[in-house]
Amino acid sequence: MDMQNKVAVVTGGSRGIGRALCRALHRAGAHHVAVADLDGAGARTLAEEIDGSGHEVNVADESQVIALIDEVEQAHGPIDLFVSNAGVGELPPDSKNIASQPNAVWERCWSVNVMAHVYAARRLIPGMVERGDGYLINVASAAGLLSQIGDAAYSSTKHAAVGLAESLAISHGDDGIKVSVVCPQAVATALIGYDEDGEEAPTGIAGNDLDGILSADDAAAAIMQGIADESFLILTHPQVVQYMQHKAENYGRWVGGMRKLRRRYV
Repeated sequence: MDMQNKVAVVTGGSRGIGRALCRALHRAGAHHVAVADLDGAGARTLAEEIDGSGHEVNVADESQVIALIDEVEQAHGPIDLFVSNAGVGELPPDSKNIASQPNAVWERCWSVNVMAHVYAARRLIPGMVERGDGYLINVASAAGLLSQIGDAAYSSTKHAAVGLAESLAISHGDDGIKVSVVCPQAVATALIGYDEDGEEAPTGIAGNDLDGILSADDAAAAIMQGIADESFLILTHPQVVQYMQHKAENYGRWVGGMRKLRRRYV
């Protein structure tokens, strides 16, 4: 997709990958970029910078996602690109017992990492089908293809986000709707302990630093290339493909390798 004169929405847009992507979409010539975030002040500050609009939105609430879409479309026209980027994760209180993650964490991960994508797609698809055009981007994680050591709720819901993107692409590709799923490894964001601007940080958690920690700008550049190419699977770390192949070739051996990796970090 050529972003010239397009209307785009990015959730989780005030920080990290979302913020970098909003800036990149603006530079690419988007007609309007709507920045949506639980941090409304941050969304409005970035929107002012890129001449977009800022929206305080809790994507776990379907009514707020619907209101966001309706507000943007009423003001700026049909949404061409919707990026479901908001995501959450939380390590269990007991690192020796992954089942110690409470129900509230599982529910929060499910609501933000999966259902927020469903809410956006459910509202947008009828209009996109009618126009025969539109682009949905679901930001999942390499954990959705592999696994995140020590965080069952995050890994499980990111797997579900990948599955949802596959279903959307299969069901609506013939309707002219493009779908991509983004599966990054470590990116310098608050999710893995980086400061707001991703400049200073620890070395990562649970092996996140093994293949290098990218800046949010580098991750956004990879996503923008994926948008231009209309790729279904967008990777910030190309070696993830090799890991997927190893997993498929011998699942048991792959699990054993992940156990070895876990021993180094837990």
